[in-house]
Amino acid sequence: MNFSPKNSHLFSVNSRRQFLQAALSVPPMVGMGILPIKSAFAQLPVADSVKALTFDVFGTVVDWRGSIIREGQLLGAKKGYDIDWAEFADRWRGGYGPSMNRVRTGELPWTKIDELHRMVLDDLVDEYALEGLSEEELDNFNKAWHRLSPWPDTVAGLNRLKTKYIIATLSNGNVSLLTNMAKNAGLPWDAVLSAELAKHYKPDPEAYLTAADLLGLRPEEVLFVSAHVSDSRASARTGMRQAYVIRPLEYGPDRRADPPPEGEFDYIATDFLDLARQLGA
Repeated sequence: MNFSPKNSHLFSVNSRRQFLQAALSVPPMVGMGILPIKSAFAQLPVADSVKALTFDVFGTVVDWRGSIIREGQLLGAKKGYDIDWAEFADRWRGGYGPSMNRVRTGELPWTKIDELHRMVLDDLVDEYALEGLSEEELDNFNKAWHRLSPWPDTVAGLNRLKTKYIIATLSNGNVSLLTNMAKNAGLPWDAVLSAELAKHYKPDPEAYLTAADLLGLRPEEVLFVSAHVSDSRASARTGMRQAYVIRPLEYGPDRRADPPPEGEFDYIATDFLDLARQLGA
């Protein structure tokens, strides 16, 4: 059954008694990276059992594509570059996964996203023949990822969710990137958590489990919010609950992500305000 605030009355006195009995019988987690045993928290309505919401950021909280296009256009106007900045943004983002995999496989030591973004950017600068860029200009352009704009519902939705839950990032972005982004965009996080703290990039389980541990919570007490099916599924394998938020324009108007299978995740929301309504915040 998919519990929600609408059917929370189903959690009866007998169910509470069963929950307490089951809770006493569940052994604690003994190690990182091990799939946690399903605890009695799963019997509670999701909105009541979770204590914190953690958020994927790129694409879920902020519009990376529109922001990078805008930054590219500003740079192009200044330097006289005439290129397709939408294509450039897609190519830059396209290097994200492969560069993280080089870290994951041990080809590279632990490397922050800022540095991985710069490696991809340097290749694109050569490919697109963006001549005449100083090191200062390259560094500033690379830090466009620190200045990504939120989706229109993001700030209001986060502020509503914050009234009921701890809200935190759970992103592959490094801590300084996420902190600067929050400052720039007015994102009201209670905590800035990053794969950097685990030294493992999502979808490695350590990234999700470290975030829950740093919040002092069990994985099942954390609702992971993402616009990406693979990210949500990876969090589910660690025991976290999931809220899938639809961001139809993340990849532009001509490329839309397929919706998740019905019933796979605890919540599906059209935006953060809709998620807040469903959670009773």
